[in-house]
Amino acid sequence: MRQGGWRKSSRSGGGENACVEARVAPWRRSSRSGAQGNDCVEARIAITGFQVRDSKLGEDSPIFELKTAEFTSLLRAAGRS
Repeated sequence: MRQGGWRKSSRSGGGENACVEARVAPWRRSSRSGAQGNDCVEARIAITGFQVRDSKLGEDSPIFELKTAEFTSLLRAAGRS
């Protein structure tokens, strides 16, 4: 799946018009990520708040779902808010 691209329903049939697609928000890498860009976290807006993953693992990373208040607390604890 492309970052920020359209995602087809897993229940989509074989026909061209037999599915629903939803827009997926792009991942944003932390501004504190190292020069190689692989030693930090990425986050994106989600319906329930935010999603966070490990940038080193990329698409293979587990995704953590955080409510907006939890994400704000995470930023505050990291000294970013």
